[in-house]
Amino acid sequence: MSFDNAYEAITEENDSRWAFGTGFDDPLSGVDTIVPSHVDGADLAAYCLMLGDDALIMSHRLQEWCTKAPELEDEVALANIGLDLLGQARLLLARAGKADGGERDEDSYAFLRDEHEFRHVRLAELVDADFGALIARLLVFATWRLALLRRLVDSADPVLAAIAAKGVKEVTYHRDYAAQWAVRLGDGTEFSRERLLDGFAAVWPYVGELFAPHEIELRLAEAGAGVDPSAVRAEFDDVLEQVFAAATVDRPEAGPLAGVSGRMGRDGVHTEHLGYLLAELQSVARAHPGATW
Repeated sequence: MSFDNAYEAITEENDSRWAFGTGFDDPLSGVDTIVPSHVDGADLAAYCLMLGDDALIMSHRLQEWCTKAPELEDEVALANIGLDLLGQARLLLARAGKADGGERDEDSYAFLRDEHEFRHVRLAELVDADFGALIARLLVFATWRLALLRRLVDSADPVLAAIAAKGVKEVTYHRDYAAQWAVRLGDGTEFSRERLLDGFAAVWPYVGELFAPHEIELRLAEAGAGVDPSAVRAEFDDVLEQVFAAATVDRPEAGPLAGVSGRMGRDGVHTEHLGYLLAELQSVARAHPGATW
């Protein structure tokens, strides 16, 4: 059974299938998912996992801010940003399952993998000390992701291109929301300015990882299906410089890459934070294997 929208799924007639999203078809249902002949399916699947995991893990971190944001308006904004990223994760993880021919669904990827199998950048999994830290991390993440998605609109894989086109509209808002708050905090009180600066100091050691290309990203960029992340560094720096200037704060000093030397989240090496996050994210699915909700 499927419904045209979420509200139809929670009517009295369908009260046995009440959970949000319950009854919806495969997110790629009806879409031609044949991989272009010149694109390697395994590489495309791995790439979609990278982008999908970025969105999934960042989305989970954002939902942790429900009931903690400074204003009700920000509760709604952060919840919507998290839902946008969760939707992107569903599409990308579903695309990964189709691209490699394994037919794994998005639930399998999200709930039944171990830490070392996740391929997101480590910035996504960091714990925010306070709202200022959240804004600093969200600004960095959204600025970087928007630059990638804008280029992926022209991907040789039509499915990935369509996902990117939808994501551009969403992440433009995410970036603007974070930028506006960064300006308010940086150009506000001494305390708010300190919180923002501490937030940037905490995330800046992980920025270099965002632009270090993985071999899969390079192969897909050459095939016209992916993006070499180093190519978006100039755009990222330009946007951040504008925000720093408006917020009257200095650009953070480039620190050493945090974590295991020479390894990145794209290789499945993560911080100590990920294990705790996955324990929460995956607990119900692992406690009731095969269940649907």
